[in-house]
Amino acid sequence: MNRKKKVIQILKAKAKKGNAKKHNSNKPRYISKAERAKMEAEQAANSEQAEAVETLETEETSAEKEVK
Repeated sequence: MNRKKKVIQILKAKAKKGNAKKHNSNKPRYISKAERAKMEAEQAANSEQAEAVETLETEETSAEKEVK
């Protein structure tokens, strides 16, 4: 009886582990403090570039209006 019980216990444990690997966690991936700082710096640089492009576009449109 003990041998049979042990085999069933091992098989159930393997099935449980296999089943757990199939399902992904809803928990977001960990992002280190250094990575977060790097991402913030990139976003700041992108926003500065976008603002620069917007100001150039507005200057161009105002210059076109003045020409007309």
